[in-house]
Amino acid sequence: MYVASVPNRNSPPAFLLRESYRQDGKVKTRTLANLSHLPQQQIHALRAALAGSLPVGPSSWPDSFLISRSLPHGHAAAVLGCLRNLQLDSILDPLPSRHRDLVLAMIVARILDPASKLATARGLHSDTLLSSLGQLLHLDSADEDELYQAMDWLLPRQPRIEQELAKRHLSNGALVLYDLTSTYFEGRHCPLAKLGHSRDNKSGNPQIVFGLLTNSQGCPVAVEVFPGNTGDPKTVAAQVDKLRLRFGLSNVVLVGDRGMITSARIRQDLPAAHGIQWISALRANQIQKLAKDGQLQMSLFDTTDLVEIAHPDFPGERLIACFNPLLAEERARKRPDLLAATEKQLEKIVVATKRPKRPLRGKQNIGLRAGKILNRYKMGKHFQLRIEDDSFHYQRKTANIEREQSLDGIYVIRTSVAKETLPSEQVVASYKSLSGVERAFRSLKTVDLHVRPIHHRLPDRVRAHILLCMLAYYVEWHMRQLLAPLLFDDDDKPQAHAARASIVAPAQRSKAAQLKASTKQTADGLKVHSFQTMLGDLATIAKNKIQPKGKTLAAFEMLTTPTPFQQRAFDLLGVTLRLN
Repeated sequence: MYVASVPNRNSPPAFLLRESYRQDGKVKTRTLANLSHLPQQQIHALRAALAGSLPVGPSSWPDSFLISRSLPHGHAAAVLGCLRNLQLDSILDPLPSRHRDLVLAMIVARILDPASKLATARGLHSDTLLSSLGQLLHLDSADEDELYQAMDWLLPRQPRIEQELAKRHLSNGALVLYDLTSTYFEGRHCPLAKLGHSRDNKSGNPQIVFGLLTNSQGCPVAVEVFPGNTGDPKTVAAQVDKLRLRFGLSNVVLVGDRGMITSARIRQDLPAAHGIQWISALRANQIQKLAKDGQLQMSLFDTTDLVEIAHPDFPGERLIACFNPLLAEERARKRPDLLAATEKQLEKIVVATKRPKRPLRGKQNIGLRAGKILNRYKMGKHFQLRIEDDSFHYQRKTANIEREQSLDGIYVIRTSVAKETLPSEQVVASYKSLSGVERAFRSLKTVDLHVRPIHHRLPDRVRAHILLCMLAYYVEWHMRQLLAPLLFDDDDKPQAHAARASIVAPAQRSKAAQLKASTKQTADGLKVHSFQTMLGDLATIAKNKIQPKGKTLAAFEMLTTPTPFQQRAFDLLGVTLRLN
């Protein structure tokens, strides 16, 4: 930014406040304000200040300007600019509309500052702006009801939106990852909210369940909401139909965990005729049966940590047994502590049934207390309980514990994909890629986007809310890929993969990522951030409205000059500070 003097043939020169910017690889100039009416002293002072030096003599020029408003701008410009680069606005609807802009605002706001729709609307309104987002999208009068209407506008477009995302990120022969999670409600008026298996340790709260489809890198493609009492396997058929019928994919590999793709689902929902191959894993009792029948022995891993086996219970399937010694050590270390902790709490129930005053009575009461303890420590399979109306007894199932110990560190991947198509190592790597969906759930539920609390009771509003969160994660996922050199995220995954001794071994971070973590800075000396602290840093780039003190002088806007780190972030994103 600088003050330019423009000669006038028969008049004094005009003094213009100008700014240089880069667009399409070319340097261009825009005029921000005409300063010709200011006294010469103030013009010279402003010129000196912009040049980085203070004027000599009286410095009265600051008193000639008022900063009438200052709004955090950089983070909003970064997210909205990335969203537009992804053409997500066109995916929502090819035609611009206020509803579309309101949805874009909710997506960006979910990344910047996740809150209720009321709080989001207030952050967009001209009287209560929290950032420049409302101005960037020309939503100066947004209110809560308009946001609800925009959600109603969005939901019918979900099938087409997901189809466009699938067209971008999925193809025939590709891996598709699928996983399910739950999120709980505080209220009890949403028909979708039901009691079910809680992944948030909130078993007393009603919940919804939602499943996420991603590509092999964890980029989200589709999301679906189910009632809270829906079991994981029951959602698989809907995803198969979605892949085949809506996305038009005739040959993909669906990857799901052992609780999702079960033997029943394989028989009923994933027949070979559908063209959907699959990768999953065996449950603990199935692995124990392999060992009992002699197909699985520790001697198989004397010289390798991965071996293919077969069993008549799994015809036409490949079983890939893996042994991770670090996992074995961890389980051997934790099990005695968990058993001891469980026994300590169960003993308290025994004492409660024998105390002279107000002893614990009733099979139901005693059973409820015991069940809570076993659920907390996940040790129910290792204890035999005997519950009477006035007594409680427990003992360890020693044989069960010994059988489990003998298989510590072993897990078995199962798949329908032929070896010629996918070697054993790639099958294991594909199953482990489910961690990408788990990262998505962490971001959606806790770290960044905070899907809950869900301030809705109508089923379609709940579905639209979850869709908004998925679209926000879609933008965040791409931002993380682009900004990885400035984040603690690993930006050299090929090197990390090459340094890994075996696909069964725990994943390693690249040397560059380890160096970033230890020094807290990049190779060129910039500070390393988490995604959230980076957004906070970018938010310090403010959009300032400056009013010269003079009746005839118009107000003008000035942006904070970005720091080298901030400019680097915008360069990586391919976004400019001025979006309009």
